[in-house]
Amino acid sequence: MEQKKQIPQVPLARFLKHSLAILNNPLPFHKDNFERLGDTFRLNISFTESVLFSRDAGLLQYVLQKNQRNYSKSNIQTEDLAKYVGKGLLTAEGEHWQKQRKLIQPAFHKKQLILLLDNIKAAITSEILKIETSVDFDVFPIMNDLAFQTVAKSLFSSAIEEDEIKKIQYITEAAQKMLVKELRQPYLGWWFKASGKIEKHLALTREARVILKKLISERKQSGERFDDLLDMLLDARYEDGKPMEEEQLVDELLILFTAGHETTSNALTFAAQLIAKHPEVQEKIINEIDAFTTQDLMQSLKESPYTQAVVEESMRLYPPAYFIDRVNIEDEYFAGMSFPKGSSLLFSIYEIHRDPTFWEDSLQFKPERFIGVPKNQYSSHYFPFGAGPRMCIGNNFAMYEMVIAIQTLVSNFKIMHKTSAIEITPLITLKPKNAILQFEER
Repeated sequence: MEQKKQIPQVPLARFLKHSLAILNNPLPFHKDNFERLGDTFRLNISFTESVLFSRDAGLLQYVLQKNQRNYSKSNIQTEDLAKYVGKGLLTAEGEHWQKQRKLIQPAFHKKQLILLLDNIKAAITSEILKIETSVDFDVFPIMNDLAFQTVAKSLFSSAIEEDEIKKIQYITEAAQKMLVKELRQPYLGWWFKASGKIEKHLALTREARVILKKLISERKQSGERFDDLLDMLLDARYEDGKPMEEEQLVDELLILFTAGHETTSNALTFAAQLIAKHPEVQEKIINEIDAFTTQDLMQSLKESPYTQAVVEESMRLYPPAYFIDRVNIEDEYFAGMSFPKGSSLLFSIYEIHRDPTFWEDSLQFKPERFIGVPKNQYSSHYFPFGAGPRMCIGNNFAMYEMVIAIQTLVSNFKIMHKTSAIEITPLITLKPKNAILQFEER
């Protein structure tokens, strides 16, 4: 019988001592604990609550795939995030999630996404052409607007006004910032409620819901078809032949706005910084574009293995979803470790993606590592979109968008870095900080 392992603990006093540093950036604190205590440790965050942190890729695979039925998402998503964005695919659980996943999955099939490629390309080109040359600036706002516009135009084609896009963008970003404060400072929960801060942000999300309901109503009344994501979601039917109710549709739209732009804008910013530091990578992307045999967008994506590898390597080093959370439904036992039911587990994708025992030159940017290798070669240590049944439904959409964006950037500009280090701000997702670049026309 396998010997039982004692999971090392980080005492509450140490957590409180470093609470300010954790609020600003928790990764160094977790890194130190991993180095001192091993790949899995328990962090006590109050007298009665604790969280299990792990960078054990085998345990993550077990939780997400091999025994996924014994795990659900934590309250961070199912309750804390859900109060702002509703019970959509990202925040739903159990039968409700299964029902929604089955309904929505066809809209994100590659054959359906072909219908969106022109909208994606147009939104990207419009934003990239706003870039000023020969000046140093933070590229993140450009990528953030690009990603949000891409989601908005893929959902609503041209039937949404710019002021509505900007309002929804402001609301979704404000809600996420508020949620970060709630999660990083749980001891101030009483103050966030008493001061009205939470209610203020809930009121904002109600504004977003009003805008989305108006857009849905206008589409239904118009009788026009755009073959965009809204049309696909309106066409979707459950097994009993019924469509989504309006409130559920709004939940799904809010999820698509929140999850669909946040992670992509982060990934594109990090990718731009990395290729700025590697001019030879930019030249290889240009050579790939020059070798295209067609003007067809989908075919050109198939002819872009190097650009795709650049995106994949960027997300390895800087995974936007840098932590994955789960809670076990029943008692669990893995590799000598026991987890009582109801244990909160947080997996560091950031650490797993940089594991030097698996990744050669793990801190180096080497897109070539993803060229010409079987898709499953890295699956045990590579989780940019999660894994298992709850793998991100928009992974193909995101990859198409990012490949098109990187190629459009590089074909129009030479990109030069202006800061030596790539800085990060870990919030709900891993966000870039001070991404100062300079662009010159090609």
